[in-house]
Amino acid sequence: MRVGAARAVAAGWVRERMRVDPAIEGAFFSGSTVGSPDDALLPPWSDVDVLLVCREPGVKVGKFVYRGVLLEVSTITWAELGGPEDVLGSWVFAPMLRTDGVIADPSGRLAAVRERVAAGFADPVWVRARCAGVRRRIEAGLRAVDAELPTAEQVLAWVFPTSLLAVWPAVAGLVDPTVRRRYVRAERVLSRFGFADRYPGLLDTLDGGGVGVDAARVREHLAGLAVVFDEVARLPREGFAFGADLGAAGRPVVFDGAAELIAAGRHREAMFWVLVTYARCHVVSGAVAPERERAFGAVLADLGVASAADRRRRADGLLAALPGWQSVVDAVAAEAVAG
Repeated sequence: MRVGAARAVAAGWVRERMRVDPAIEGAFFSGSTVGSPDDALLPPWSDVDVLLVCREPGVKVGKFVYRGVLLEVSTITWAELGGPEDVLGSWVFAPMLRTDGVIADPSGRLAAVRERVAAGFADPVWVRARCAGVRRRIEAGLRAVDAELPTAEQVLAWVFPTSLLAVWPAVAGLVDPTVRRRYVRAERVLSRFGFADRYPGLLDTLDGGGVGVDAARVREHLAGLAVVFDEVARLPREGFAFGADLGAAGRPVVFDGAAELIAAGRHREAMFWVLVTYARCHVVSGAVAPERERAFGAVLADLGVASAADRRRRADGLLAALPGWQSVVDAVAAEAVAG
């Protein structure tokens, strides 16, 4: 399906939802389709992300298929979104609202924010603010990794701030960051701005150099994950923020998406979402069979983060490396805003 047709389906769902839910006061696109041309192809493992703006906090709707399109719907409040300058300084929201991705806006509030964000997006002051926000999130996340948490929760607490190192140069380069494919996007940005030689080191922070994760080994881990995933898909998941990602609707994103990356020679990059999904499955399932625990342990061992001490060491190593990465980010930002 073309991106434009998929977005039209998503907009139709929003209109239907707003007719029955007066708490929804606006909606806009987020995620990987933002900025994509209407005639671009939407792969079957990609979803269309939508943010609903509500008067009060709502429950994340999650992933589901609607009229043949995989949607990922989340909710935020006006307070969480903030005003135009809040959005301009946000590396999360600014990329979503710099283009005309507004779906519904009865009050005109989103249009006012979008106009201001579009005008000021490349202003060096706001680019620096967004980059600083990414760094703060990396530092806070890595310092907070708690060895007392269950292993799967520790892994998630370590891997997400670690992966934000890939988001940082993208934000500096005025490129919309994504979630699952953030490493691929980071490589493209670094190459574009003359820092291709830094990408291997960035990827090393995820997998310790990739020694234990050649393409064949990643396929093995993906096969092991499929067993756990299908078991978890049969469990109640309503209490988990990411529960919808672990059901039938989310399966193509994980497995077809990973297969596409592996086929493209990006097996190391594929391990990011394999690890995230493995850990999430273990959070949902709690106590698991010994063979499932061993399979997850093998993933961690291959990435060099098998123990809490390993994860702490890797977190501290990345924290120590941030000043060097700051120089790269500053150079990327300077060239991006100049050009």
